[in-house]
Amino acid sequence: MTLVSNHWICAVKVATVWTEPASAREVDSPGISNPVQLGEWLEALPYKERLALCDENRVQTQLLYGEPVMVDEISDGWAKIIAVWQPSKKDVRGYPGWVPLVQLKEVTEVENKGIVRVKDSKTQLWDMEEKPLLVLPFNAILPVISETSSYYKVQAPNGETLIRKENVQFAESIEQLPKLPPEEAVKLGELYLDLPYLWGGMSPYGYDCSGFSYNMLKACGYLIPRDASDQAIKGKEVSKDDPSLWKRGDLLFFANDEGTGPVRHVGFYYGNGQLLHSPSTGKSVEILVLEGSKLEKEICAVRRYDG
Repeated sequence: MTLVSNHWICAVKVATVWTEPASAREVDSPGISNPVQLGEWLEALPYKERLALCDENRVQTQLLYGEPVMVDEISDGWAKIIAVWQPSKKDVRGYPGWVPLVQLKEVTEVENKGIVRVKDSKTQLWDMEEKPLLVLPFNAILPVISETSSYYKVQAPNGETLIRKENVQFAESIEQLPKLPPEEAVKLGELYLDLPYLWGGMSPYGYDCSGFSYNMLKACGYLIPRDASDQAIKGKEVSKDDPSLWKRGDLLFFANDEGTGPVRHVGFYYGNGQLLHSPSTGKSVEILVLEGSKLEKEICAVRRYDG
């Protein structure tokens, strides 16, 4: 197996994909550097500026370390990219947006013996002398070059590096990651209870609603669309009017005007009339009782991703 030749990959632990280069403000400087100062950026981001990421359409999505992209254009230190692992109606090739060029690296064809996916919330990447190099986020995927009893040697933007076998899941390719029952996605999602919401978020530093569903199902072997509106028309349709048919791990979708407007939110059915979701700016991942909530009357679709 080989990686596609002459493509680019994300060279920082998490890169934010902006709507356009001008979308990034001075307050966002720590988030567009290399090395990226993601924690510092988010901790110092006031509520008003964090809300503006959504309300002013500044951010589209995020990339994880090693994630491949297509580069359509380079201009003034920015790259117009397509995130090929994030299906979207915005572009048949994947999710579009702009990333600082310093957060990407062009790579050439590399022989590999499969891939590994980070299965822990965060894990350490080591250099070839077993010294700490970088902290990788949940669901980052890297190609395997070789292995020892304790480590996989992987090809990373930094070159050949090591990752402990106990922290990752091996597969022949991203398409061959083992498919687990959707209720396993709920178990994974519970690990992020109380994690603050982040518009466009795709990492354990913060998820938006569809980034949360995308990533928990990605960890279970399903590469679903990136946005809630796209997720709502894929998978298997389940009656939205008969909760007795809903299963733990189904995705529930919500829309304004009592479910008649465009899809605006998604979460996992938790069972027993409850929802596991990442709600909105200023809130955190939670389990919500649907009965009596605003969302109860806004359910517009139910989809099941189970292979």
